Amino acid sequence: QVRLKESGGGFLQAGDSLSLSCVASVRTFLIYDMGWFRQPPGKDREFVASITKNGDGADVADSVKGRFSISRDYVNTTYLEIHNLKPEDTATYYCAADRVGARFNYWGQGAQVTVSS
Repeated sequence: QVRLKESGGGFLQAGDSLSLSCVASVRTFLIYDMGWFRQPPGKDREFVASITKNGDGADVADSVKGRFSISRDYVNTTYLEIHNLKPEDTATYYCAADRVGARFNYWGQGAQVTVSS
């Protein structure tokens, strides 16, 4: 069982930058692909970014490309950097681990990000 804990959310203003962290209860580097998803209020959860288990490949959703980036350390932490925040970035952001096909097997509880205009 892998437990994931997101942190770094909060209340921000448009134009701000933010870094979210996801700490896993086990080592994830070289073991699990990691991902970030978000769920805006009243909408479905959507893919944001993913990174391969060794960090040599990353994918970012077209809708946020250029403002969002994903990275990971060599142990158990995955990061999501967000620049030039927009009100439409308001969402609960979820970390995920262990990608199998298009699915992830482990999920965090989520971190709330609220962006005011």
